[in-house]
Amino acid sequence: MIDFKALTQEYKTPLYVYDFDYMAAQYDELKEAFRGRKSIIAYAVKANSNLSVVKHFAKMGSGADCVSIGEVRRAFLAGIPAYKIIFSGVGKSDDEIREAIERDILYINVESAAELERVELIAKELGKVSRISIRVNPNIDPKTHPYISTGLHDNKFGVDLSTAKRMYILANNSEHLDPVGIHFHIGSQLTELDPIRESAEIVADLVRSLQNIKIELKFFDIGGGLGIKYDDETTIKPYDYAQAILGCLTALDLTILCEPGRFLTANAGYFVSKVLYEKQNGTKKFVVIDGAMNDLLRPSLYSAYHKITAVTESTSEPRPVDIVGPVCESGDFFAKDYPLPELNHNDLVVVHSAGAYGFGMGSNYNTRGRSAEVALENGKARLIRKRETFEDLIALEKEFLED
Repeated sequence: MIDFKALTQEYKTPLYVYDFDYMAAQYDELKEAFRGRKSIIAYAVKANSNLSVVKHFAKMGSGADCVSIGEVRRAFLAGIPAYKIIFSGVGKSDDEIREAIERDILYINVESAAELERVELIAKELGKVSRISIRVNPNIDPKTHPYISTGLHDNKFGVDLSTAKRMYILANNSEHLDPVGIHFHIGSQLTELDPIRESAEIVADLVRSLQNIKIELKFFDIGGGLGIKYDDETTIKPYDYAQAILGCLTALDLTILCEPGRFLTANAGYFVSKVLYEKQNGTKKFVVIDGAMNDLLRPSLYSAYHKITAVTESTSEPRPVDIVGPVCESGDFFAKDYPLPELNHNDLVVVHSAGAYGFGMGSNYNTRGRSAEVALENGKARLIRKRETFEDLIALEKEFLED
């Protein structure tokens, strides 16, 4: 049991708390699922980009899936070697591409023919050869929330099969491109195996057709997206996930590259906030807390469900309440009509499954400093990010104030 009361007495609220032991167990389970096959687990840095989190995975042998040059730099700072870093994302700038090539990372995941042209041109300017992978859009419905679906033609990611084949031929004939991998990622929070298997079969068939024209790839990048339990979801076991992928790769000697994010960190994280007071508007009861949508955006952005518990001495029966924050927006809520007992000033509310897409999607809206972050490992707590101060928020503006 985590002593949230003790943690908030030391580190105040709002507060993010991460169970590093849980993260390690998740990583080990996924790595074990692919045992017997060459594989790289490349942590999706966007899920939780705290340097201590990234370093935690680096120490276990993880690579890094990055979607900005800032994330690439974080990966290097955390100790992930260049040969385990990949750079994905649909809109890379010339400067980002240039730095990725100069840093000699494993490969750049290319998302369009226009991007491939830019990578080739920049590699030529640098007098280098850029290793690339192409993100293929298999047009399979991932059966997840539309905001986190990425594998359909309606989505902005990747290219269709025929475009991908033309791009591989171009890259293979280029003096400055080295096509080493193929990539697909159909969405996040995947809880059904069939769309993953169907996508892997489609992409594996493309690999075989490339082999027939003497284009030999080394990496089969299956993306991430393995779902977790927020509520009562039926999730996919890592072993079954791995077997579904591997079953599609008959006679293909490829290194599997997997990019988990949410699976490793989501259920390791808790967002802890303090009750300010309760409020009644007509028949509607509100619990007002000191955390807000700028701290944890998922409920407001997706209407995402998070389990919420109270740390209180109250023994009253639960009743439906809206749990809301201080930000001046009607969308500033964590749950609506959620059953909680009567709460008092300074009681705690704990939002579960907050270790992925929590702090990283935060902002300073309403000039609110972002929360502190704390790691729990081997029974000990340590601060891994200080709480932002007002001075931190204005540091990049203050010097430009006119008299």
